[in-house]
Amino acid sequence: MAEITNFRGEVQQAASDADREVDILIARVGERVRRARDRKGIPRRVLSEKSGVSPRYLAQLEAGEGNISIGLLQRVAHALDHKIEWLVGEDDPWSSEPLRVADLFRSANARTQARVLATLSPEPVAAARAQRICLVGLRGAGKSTLGRRAGEALDIPFVELNREIEEQSGMPVDDLMALYGQEGYRRLEAQAIDRVIATHDTMILAVAGGIVAEPETYNVLLSKFHTIWVKATPAEHMARVREQGDTRPMAGNPEAMDQLKSILTAREALYERALAKLDTSGRTEDESLDEMLALIHTHDFLG
Repeated sequence: MAEITNFRGEVQQAASDADREVDILIARVGERVRRARDRKGIPRRVLSEKSGVSPRYLAQLEAGEGNISIGLLQRVAHALDHKIEWLVGEDDPWSSEPLRVADLFRSANARTQARVLATLSPEPVAAARAQRICLVGLRGAGKSTLGRRAGEALDIPFVELNREIEEQSGMPVDDLMALYGQEGYRRLEAQAIDRVIATHDTMILAVAGGIVAEPETYNVLLSKFHTIWVKATPAEHMARVREQGDTRPMAGNPEAMDQLKSILTAREALYERALAKLDTSGRTEDESLDEMLALIHTHDFLG
């Protein structure tokens, strides 16, 4: 704190803006905890038993005198059946429409979330996506093969994101991964997507299967491209990868199929956010291509 001299010539400590903000936050947390406890109709003693925080400390907290740790506050929030952000945020959790919307959004399914994002987007969805199509899904589903053939049939460019990155960097993907690591490569992916958007209004793009796990990058794809989830059964995913000459998924790993199934399960909700779905299981390449072209036409992805 800075020192100031009062009218009597006495030196006092002046509270900084940061100190005042901390005091305001402590008071807000205390008031929220008290209100939440009152609304649930539970005595402080019961909250103490449920949270493991002493009644005396809770009394100090509710009076705005307790500088509680994050860990203890999380325990208090859990005991009150509230999210910790409800206790610290500026918006009143009991009267804030934005917080209510956020809770409803979190509980909605992937397709509903996508529609909400499209509705709230400041830029018209059709204009933002132009005539760009993006194929998502695990390796072996047919993204590259079908994307290339669909591009030829529609006479529009097809771009495979990994190849775009290799051309820009002058290095193979494996070398880039070894040099920059997973996180560094994800940054290269994001930069490549920005370049593609800047240079193409009409195109088909195929991206790596794991890109959907990068929220910021995936949201760009969802907002700037018409997305299609190209999928297959785990067995067909694995078989097609091996047909491509890559035996790494199975080499020395008897649990590879179980791992692939786990990955598909973990990412399914993310892939479901795509605007359309193409299941290539049990279909020939020509049949899958016809279905993809029909999807593009039905959804009017090319205007």
